[in-house]
Amino acid sequence: MKETHSTNIYPIFDRMLGREDKEALLKQHSVMIWFTGLSGSGKSTIAIALERELNKRKLLCRILDGDNIRSGINNNLGFSAEDRIENIRRIAEVSKLFIDTGIITIAAFISPNNEMREMASSIIGKDNFLEIYVSTPLEECERRDVKGLYAKARKGEIKDFTGISAPFEAPSCPALSLDTSKLSVEESVNLLLELILPRVQNN
Repeated sequence: MKETHSTNIYPIFDRMLGREDKEALLKQHSVMIWFTGLSGSGKSTIAIALERELNKRKLLCRILDGDNIRSGINNNLGFSAEDRIENIRRIAEVSKLFIDTGIITIAAFISPNNEMREMASSIIGKDNFLEIYVSTPLEECERRDVKGLYAKARKGEIKDFTGISAPFEAPSCPALSLDTSKLSVEESVNLLLELILPRVQNN
């Protein structure tokens, strides 16, 4: 007997194990920790330190940042407004897969406006999304200029550079704000652990 189209559109989803099964296996609860802030604010530094602390507690994490996303799944995207939106959309879709697999997911992206971050939150699920604003002032980020990008942007060699020739919209209600001109990496991570551990530990 020939199957009708409506019975086999997405047959695999009925047979796949769900998020609860994966979380039970890993003995943890997944969550999205989304760092936003200017270039040089300390997003990736804090993300890496946080991952190490969670790993010490036998909690499985995955960091997504510009280096591993732009060099792979998004290597065909530039920095136009449209490409920036698509960059965040793909990151959110990939993050959702990690969350559904029970993995604590840490994203470190400038994601310069509320519309982009709201899109990411909607894709991933608002209940799973913790927005962390690394609120280090522009002056401090530019003083560090770890990649030499601000100097190039000031010379006009990089167009639409966030904070210089393109705007950054601060989150209105982040789960946590961290100013790395005032907080050490250790202090920042400790504040994050206070926020995150009650949500992810399988008590």
